[in-house]
Amino acid sequence: MPLCPPRRPTTAERIAEFRRLREVVRQPGSPRAAKRQHVLGKLTARERIDLLLDPGSFVETDAFVRHRSTNFGAEATRPAGDGVVTGYGTVDGRKVCVYAQDVTSFNGSVGEMFGTKVGKVLDLAVQTGCPVIGINDSSGARIQEGVLSLSAYGQVARRVVRASGVVPQISLIMGVCAGGAVYTPAATDFVVMVDKTSHMFVTGPEVIKKVTGEKISLEALGGGKVHADRTGNAHYLATDEADAIAYVRDLLAFLPANNLEDAPRFHNPAPLTTTATDDQLDTLVPDDPAHGYDMREVVERVVDDADFLEVHPTFAPNILCGFARVEGESVGVVANQPLHLAGSLDIDAAEKAARFVRFCDAFGIPILTLVDVPGFLPGAVQEHAGIIRRGAKLGFAYIESSVPKVTVITRKAFGGGYAVMGSKELGADVCFAWPVAQIGVMGAQGGVEMLFRKEIMASDNPEATRAALSESYEDTLLSPYVAAERGCIDDVIAPSETRVQVVRALRALRSKREILPPKKHSNIPL
Repeated sequence: MPLCPPRRPTTAERIAEFRRLREVVRQPGSPRAAKRQHVLGKLTARERIDLLLDPGSFVETDAFVRHRSTNFGAEATRPAGDGVVTGYGTVDGRKVCVYAQDVTSFNGSVGEMFGTKVGKVLDLAVQTGCPVIGINDSSGARIQEGVLSLSAYGQVARRVVRASGVVPQISLIMGVCAGGAVYTPAATDFVVMVDKTSHMFVTGPEVIKKVTGEKISLEALGGGKVHADRTGNAHYLATDEADAIAYVRDLLAFLPANNLEDAPRFHNPAPLTTTATDDQLDTLVPDDPAHGYDMREVVERVVDDADFLEVHPTFAPNILCGFARVEGESVGVVANQPLHLAGSLDIDAAEKAARFVRFCDAFGIPILTLVDVPGFLPGAVQEHAGIIRRGAKLGFAYIESSVPKVTVITRKAFGGGYAVMGSKELGADVCFAWPVAQIGVMGAQGGVEMLFRKEIMASDNPEATRAALSESYEDTLLSPYVAAERGCIDDVIAPSETRVQVVRALRALRSKREILPPKKHSNIPL
């Protein structure tokens, strides 16, 4: 009796099977793990992507990928996606690539296929010229896959470095990021963490205890607050995951898709006459030079709608860095903050500002610098920590940058602080100073003591002599008009005129072109 040939599934049956499998791969690797995420106040990988992207815009890639390891029984569990969700979509209608580690699948551990999937998404981002957002939440390398897990990290890291300066890269740390896994986010442009639920460290508390005997909690070792306030590894500390994702969406609105395109621009012509808000700047700077003021008030009165998105708001607070718009055009703002350390530059402030300047330059974003700096912070702690080398990064970054640069000196600009804060000599295209500005090697108090100590000591009235010499010193060496005479600044302007003058300068600089000498790359003092 002849055997009947097996019945071939119909097209309709194949499509039905496809739809069933597609729904399966979209489910969490472990429903129990997904429920635990919610109990901890955290979202799953797909929920995070849905919150980040415009509704219905996500297109998943490599959803059916599974690992192929057979070590130690790994073949018994082969969830689809293999612990990471990858794809592309839009944010405010602009294309982005995204990947999110799925902690419900193998605890988000990284294996061979992670490197393949994420590598393909990074390649796609570079080839199509769009930003990349990586959402990190992982237990680390998958031990069962051995060297292939390490290879996956290497594949991703190599692509991240090659994409640096080509497309914006943003890392969200939504859980644990440990060991070698921390270096890839650290190489991206911006890192966002969540208070109490995000952790980054090279070596965990248990290993530290075994090796050194030191006892330290997970939060104290690598919590979000540590990295946002002390190490500077986190550019923003969110209150929860929704806040973290909202910050990323806001950040993307200021950034171009890639280094060959302009940032989004909104038609917002500014009035070229001073307003009541502008006039408030005329009374902002205290008469007593020892008193501080909030430089954010200057920023908010110069930029559109007082909208200033800070980067590193709690790290090195003696300098402000962030994005704003002037006439609807994105600008990067760097400003000394007199309310902290009198606005002086220390190692953290110099490195914070240098990296921000380099980012703006890489992506063609003009830089507005507001200066009130007494110089570099003195002391053995700073000297021994390498302030010479590390402070030089800021001046190096300004010199190397070729984007439009406008500088406004609001009050003090002394010594090396004057030089590295976007001075005319370091490449500022347009440099203004307020009438109250003082520009020189050092302030009158220190300068008079060094130059006229003997005369003051020999005087019948040392205080009166010191006051008279200080006034002469200020008029002769520190006056903004002296700097204007020498061409070190382009003009002296009233504080109330700042917004109008900045608008005019940026308009004039929109067509700026600078041809740099050919070279492979610079050698910044790292």
